[in-house]
Amino acid sequence: MFWGLGKLLTLLFWLVVLANQLMPFVNPLRLLVDLAGILLASLHLLEAVFCFRSLRGRANPWRDRLKILFFGVFHLQTIPAPAPKASHA
Repeated sequence: MFWGLGKLLTLLFWLVVLANQLMPFVNPLRLLVDLAGILLASLHLLEAVFCFRSLRGRANPWRDRLKILFFGVFHLQTIPAPAPKASHA
């Protein structure tokens, strides 16, 4: 439930950034929203790059990468961990 709420709040943030691009807010708020959007987009891009290889075995890795770009760690936490490989001695 916590991760779903985080995804919802992240989606609302991206809608605020989009609204700021379509109808710019007043001057100091416009700049702050733009800077926050650039910072969050950069962090999500880094997350997607760092998780690129670990998503290869998934059914839809590109969909997961796109969701990481939008939701970041909130999507990463909903991906189940890979099963450990059994080693035989």
